[in-house]
Amino acid sequence: MPYVPLGWLAEHVAVPPGTTAAQLAANLVRVGLEEERIVPPAVTGPLVVGQVLTAVAEEHSNGKTIRYCRVDVGPEHNRPPGTGKEPAEVPSRGIVCGADNFAPGDHVVVALPGSVLPGPFPITARRTYGHVSDGMICSARELGLGEDHSGIIVLEQLLGPGAVPAPGTDAVALLGLGEEVLEINVTPDRGYCFAMRGVAREYSHATGAAFTDPGLPENLPAPPPAATAGGFAVAVDDDAAPVGCDRFVTRIVRGLDPTARTPRWMAQRLTQAGMRPISLAVDVTNYVMLDLGQPLHAYDLATLAAPVVVRRAAAGERLTTLDDVDRALDPADLLITDSPDGARGARVLGLAGVMGGAGTEVSAGTTDVLVEAAHFDPVSVARTARRHRLPTEAAKRFERGVDPRLPAVAAQRVVDLLVEHGGGTADPGVTDLDATTDPAPVTLDPALPGRLVGVDYPRAQVLDLLRQVGCTELPAGAGPAAGGPPDGGLAAVGLGEGDRADDAAATVRLRPPSWRPDLTGPADLAEEVARLAGYDQIPAVLPAAPAGRGLTPEQRGRRDVARALAEHGLTEVLSYPFVGDVHDRLGLPAEDPRRAVLRLVNPLAEDAGALRTSVLDTLLETARRNTGRGTTDLAVFEIGLVTRPAGLRAAAAPGVDRRPTDAELAALHAAVPAQPRHLAGVLAGQRVPAGVWGPGRAADWADAVDAVRTAAAAAGTEVRVRRGDLAPWHPGRCAEVLGPAGQVLGHAGELHPKVTAALELPPRTVAFEVDLDALLAAAPAEPVQVAPVSTFPLAKEDVALVVDDGVPAADVEAAVRAGAGDLAEEVHLFDVYTGDQLPAGKKSLAFALRLRAGDRTLTAAETAEVRARVVQVAGERVGAVLRG
Repeated sequence: MPYVPLGWLAEHVAVPPGTTAAQLAANLVRVGLEEERIVPPAVTGPLVVGQVLTAVAEEHSNGKTIRYCRVDVGPEHNRPPGTGKEPAEVPSRGIVCGADNFAPGDHVVVALPGSVLPGPFPITARRTYGHVSDGMICSARELGLGEDHSGIIVLEQLLGPGAVPAPGTDAVALLGLGEEVLEINVTPDRGYCFAMRGVAREYSHATGAAFTDPGLPENLPAPPPAATAGGFAVAVDDDAAPVGCDRFVTRIVRGLDPTARTPRWMAQRLTQAGMRPISLAVDVTNYVMLDLGQPLHAYDLATLAAPVVVRRAAAGERLTTLDDVDRALDPADLLITDSPDGARGARVLGLAGVMGGAGTEVSAGTTDVLVEAAHFDPVSVARTARRHRLPTEAAKRFERGVDPRLPAVAAQRVVDLLVEHGGGTADPGVTDLDATTDPAPVTLDPALPGRLVGVDYPRAQVLDLLRQVGCTELPAGAGPAAGGPPDGGLAAVGLGEGDRADDAAATVRLRPPSWRPDLTGPADLAEEVARLAGYDQIPAVLPAAPAGRGLTPEQRGRRDVARALAEHGLTEVLSYPFVGDVHDRLGLPAEDPRRAVLRLVNPLAEDAGALRTSVLDTLLETARRNTGRGTTDLAVFEIGLVTRPAGLRAAAAPGVDRRPTDAELAALHAAVPAQPRHLAGVLAGQRVPAGVWGPGRAADWADAVDAVRTAAAAAGTEVRVRRGDLAPWHPGRCAEVLGPAGQVLGHAGELHPKVTAALELPPRTVAFEVDLDALLAAAPAEPVQVAPVSTFPLAKEDVALVVDDGVPAADVEAAVRAGAGDLAEEVHLFDVYTGDQLPAGKKSLAFALRLRAGDRTLTAAETAEVRARVVQVAGERVGAVLRG
């Protein structure tokens, strides 16, 4: 996010003295620049000017030489003579220092105990090297003024002998370290606010303060020089549309002093803006970028070979960028190249608009510098930056749109600063390849902002606000307008055919400013009017809420199921639908259709690059994470989509210049995979905890089946189960869930021991998963008719049936229900017996029948008849006999 030091901002716009960062934030938010945070001063506490009185060198046993100094830090801070643990003859403080680039009599910067330096690094009095160091003599890096840590700051060298203030003077104000800095949040369409130039303009809009644009050639003392024949040779060789570079300016400065340091004020501003000062040439280009918004690059001229060629990368090319990373280049990357040994464009110098290469960077011995200021295609830069994961400061600006009129102005500013502070000489040769065009004009009906916003903006106010934005009014009919008809665009947005002749004279043709590439149509200009006039002027009108149709039956059904399971004791969770190798751990066979997954082009994680085909794929990982963190008694469920790409056919993306045809739409629909909604649950540990009521009970396969029955009842249907065999369930403890028509809806039961071990789940964990869409579709279409409650007494009958051991209990229960008929109010299995009293291969199932009629009390003969009919039907269907 951009940082805004108030002192820097005041160079471009009239900021009233005493303005705080909070006041600046309040002003800027009115024009849409939100405050991110206010950065406090870099240094707090007592930082003062000190004069070195004595400096005694001492060599210690560890081989380190230190200097014990007595420093005069002013009457307010000095220790009186004869006081302290190390008394002195004159008022002063004793300080231990490891640097030796100063002498008695020099003025230095002293951080006294209680001050806090950048880091944060609090200063206290402490004993070191046999002395009490009552403060610290500071270097530039320790104060955040640069990277120079070779010695401490000598104020005579920094300010000049006659400009050094007396000891005790506040050094925070002297060095400009007490300034607050505002960090702002800039939206992608306001890229010009990534520079002090743009923020100053917005502050002028918000407050009416006087502003002179430093980026316009007409506002400079002298316009930048035009291109000459002696400029450094540059060529653009790009067949892409649009061309990746439409302007390229180069300037040369010769004879720079390699030892010249970045001015203190510039280093301070770079630090405040979050950038590290490096060297004069690099710092100047960074400073001008932050000031005007034009990214620049400085090359060591001695390492270049003309001509410089801007071109796309070739297959197999590589580049080591300034961050010392060797990168494989993509054919879509736009490059800056030069021509060693006469081979045109053979050597790659850098990624255009993103980062330069290590081979031509400015070094400590550079004396001649080539300055590059160019304008690159935003889309090309954005794709290159993302492809190589290089979100540099230059790329952030280019991808949001840089003013194409800035390169010559910014290059001249760099040249002036290098000449002034580096002792160089500007070369008369200038290169300026300029293929830029003016922004397309926009035709606007001045009444449009009022119609769109609901505020009556007078025509004069609309035009005045747009002039403040930077728009210029053009004569009517001077060419086609952006977004308008080819007749000159006299039909503004919002005008009907009948209004065109009468209202054409009311429209105006405006050319947006070069620094606002986002202003391309009438609606954009209307938004600018509303923004500058004040969002607080727009009335808050609540829209009338239309009558709704409520939830669909499917939505109600899903909510009923979720509520029923929650009341049943399960907790609903949500998991990310992305999977990796989970199907191997679930033990799915190679031919299992659930292994056919839809892979993502740009996954969030490399180890989860596909969409799940089962909710258990991700829910089991949720269960593992919870049990691994101590939740040993677990009962969770999830309702979510799964992706089944079987039969998927890819479709070509239609263009955006027209509505897709029916055939294209059909192909797009065919390319969308099936995404049914499933319900799954996992239960582990104790289902019934132990307590004063008795021993607990562990969750088993019957609990998974019971949860499915609960969900089915909430969905308004009934399910039955039979023995099944499907991974990841245990083959002997897996139930297949069937719908009313016999269709398979899902499975429930105990997970296979190998699966629980692979997923690090508790042994005997149970789970279920059903197709919720199919379960809801199986419910009767007609609403359930509620039968009146019978007031007649209940008749109870128990029946024990012996069947073969392989007969599913569900089939026996279905036969019992069929035999009991309409009189059966409730049927449930309450006992299963196998033992010596039964023949081998047999089991006994005991059912409790609760019988009731709605119009009479059942007689003993009627209940006996029901019992006999149950035995008969069970015998016919499953071969059951009544247990003796």
